Amino acid sequence: MPEAGCDEAGRGCLAGPVFAAAVILPYGFSHPLINDSKKLSEKTRYQLRDEIVNMAVAFAVASVDQETIDKINILQASILAMHKALMLLNPEPGFIIVDGNKFKSFNNIPHTCIIKGDGIYSSIAAASILAKTYRDDYMKNLHIGFPQYKWDENKGYPTLFHRQAINIHGITSHHRKTFIHTAEQLKLNL
Repeated sequence: MPEAGCDEAGRGCLAGPVFAAAVILPYGFSHPLINDSKKLSEKTRYQLRDEIVNMAVAFAVASVDQETIDKINILQASILAMHKALMLLNPEPGFIIVDGNKFKSFNNIPHTCIIKGDGIYSSIAAASILAKTYRDDYMKNLHIGFPQYKWDENKGYPTLFHRQAINIHGITSHHRKTFIHTAEQLKLNL
């Protein structure tokens, strides 16, 4: 039975969807560079994405938009994105390994959660690379219509520049409305 690794990207962002990927690698697969996407340069992530796509037995990437994130919360949206990716896999996995410590059963397939699993298991690391690069592509494309937020650089994460741009320009329909966007929101008027 094939084993699928799952991970998500964009959980801590102020704008855009959360993306997730599910990857089944060939039995015994090993690659010296595949690791947690956060530990890799952007150039390396994109090079590895091409290799993963070509070498994987199966892979899928899915997303959940910011409106749904606001309705069901980011944890539930991350799990939903993983379920959507798993649904697209062919063949269906016999076991699922997930980065992190929370997951809901999918199609009664046995699963286990592994904290920092993207630095331990190749299939989870591969999923983290796919989720991150597909999300980055999405945010770079979104940047074209909203250059004032520099999503081509910050990908929607809460950088100082992004938060300052929100102070100046306000939020867009792509921002998560339930997230704290600026430091001003943290101040109490007593």
